[in-house]
Amino acid sequence: MDVSAASVKELREKTGAGIMDCKKALAESGGSVEQAVDYLRRKGLASAARKMGRVAAEGLVGAYLHAGGKIGVLLELNCETDFVARTPEFQALVKDLAMQIAAANPRYIGPEDVSAQEMEREKAIYRQQALDSGKPEKVVDKIVEGKMERFYSEVCLLEQAFIKDPDRKVADLLHDAIARLGENIRVRRFVRYHLGEGVETA
Repeated sequence: MDVSAASVKELREKTGAGIMDCKKALAESGGSVEQAVDYLRRKGLASAARKMGRVAAEGLVGAYLHAGGKIGVLLELNCETDFVARTPEFQALVKDLAMQIAAANPRYIGPEDVSAQEMEREKAIYRQQALDSGKPEKVVDKIVEGKMERFYSEVCLLEQAFIKDPDRKVADLLHDAIARLGENIRVRRFVRYHLGEGVETA
C-alpha cells in the first residue's frame, strides 16, 4: 500500500525510528499510525533485549527537587558511551525517572531486588487473606500471583506505571530509549529523601 509522507513524519516524531522502518511499519499496519507505533515498539523491544547484556558504565547522576524542596531524588542512570549520556534524550530520561521516583516512591529498581524473605512474607499474607475470605484452595495460588504483581507495581521502579503515560510501565520507557539510542541503558541506583521522614515529633 502507498504510505503518506505525513504519516511517516508523524510516526518518526512519535518513535524516533528511521524512515524505512516507519514506512514498513505503516505498510504492515494498514496505514494506522497507532498500530505502527506498536509494531515498532515490538521490533524495538527485540533489539533492546540484545543490547541489555552489554556493559553500561557511562551515564549521568541526576538530581530532582519536588514540592518546594521537601522531596529530593538522586539517580544514577548508566549507558555505554559519554556521547549518548550528553544527548538531550538521555538527559530527559534521567529527569523523567527522577520525577517518577519523587512522585511514586519506589523502594527497589526491579522485582529481582526484593529480598526472598520479603517476597515470602508478602505471599504468606496474601495466601492467608485469600483462605480467610473463603476462596477455594485451587484458586489461591492465582490470587497470590496477581497480588504479587500488584505489589511489584507499587514498590519496584521498573514495574510502576509511568506518571506521564500510565498506560506504559517505566520498563517500557527504558526499552524504547535503548531501541532509539542504540545502547544498553540501566538504572544503577537511586535514593529519595523526604523532609522529616523518620523523625519522631513530640
